[in-house]
Amino acid sequence: MSTNQKAIECLENNDYDAALALFREALNESRDVQSLTNLAWIYYHEEGDVTAAIELAQEAVGLNPTSHFPYSLLGEMLLVNERWEEAKTVLANSIRREPSKEACNNLAIAKYHLEEWDEASVLFLQSAGPSDYAMYSHIHCLIKMGKTDEAKQKLDGFSQTDDDFVGEVHVAELYLELKCFSEAVRWFEQAWATYYKSPDWVCRYIYALIQTNAKERAVEITKECIQFKQDDMEEEQAEECDENWTEGDKATYLIQLQNEKQEYEQIIEQISSDFVPPFQFTTSPSSSCYLFGCSRHDHPEYTN
Repeated sequence: MSTNQKAIECLENNDYDAALALFREALNESRDVQSLTNLAWIYYHEEGDVTAAIELAQEAVGLNPTSHFPYSLLGEMLLVNERWEEAKTVLANSIRREPSKEACNNLAIAKYHLEEWDEASVLFLQSAGPSDYAMYSHIHCLIKMGKTDEAKQKLDGFSQTDDDFVGEVHVAELYLELKCFSEAVRWFEQAWATYYKSPDWVCRYIYALIQTNAKERAVEITKECIQFKQDDMEEEQAEECDENWTEGDKATYLIQLQNEKQEYEQIIEQISSDFVPPFQFTTSPSSSCYLFGCSRHDHPEYTN
């Protein structure tokens, strides 16, 4: 059994320290595509050492491997570091070797942040399910490009019963971007009982209600959220501090709660003065197992 196979076996048995030592031993035995990629994957996913992982993956890519694994892994990590141009080049190389949904989604993210909306839109669609985050991102790109009819048609097809459904608030957010206020209100309302009440989306819900002349409901949920924050502040004031939750942590959290409370207290007046609560879109990198020799995912060891 090779050192890499022993490392994989230890990882499968949750003997992490032994696995890490063996992955390092494999690298010392042969600094090749497999040992570099596998240790990079472990550093990234288990150690949280992105800098060291990127260096190892860059060395693996420098060996011009035929597998997409090193490229896909490196591209994902470059996205995490917001190195969009480098990520775009690496992920394009990954797809040239073997297209994958993860690499298509991640290349779309790089292109999105480089404001290459059209190409990002196409790539998001290639990696998307019917109602998932990639489809949500695709539709957002369509809206940014002014393709509102196509965006609306695709958004109308979202279903809560689909696998990987993106969530009611995300659907509502896109309807709001399309100025389809009644549809936005309907989806926001479905989220009300189950979602954590945060100002980023609740203020947009309030805005949508006011646009549909449902000001009474807007006032009702605004008061409800102000009370939520007041209750949270009182509960936090009574909370005991310890080594895991210091006085500094408590003070910071109380400031956050107070700021959120003030945001709710001001929102209806602001909307009456033509303020539109901003849409906060974030990209979501896709990940996968890129371990050569992983028995769980039936990955062969690397051969060139």
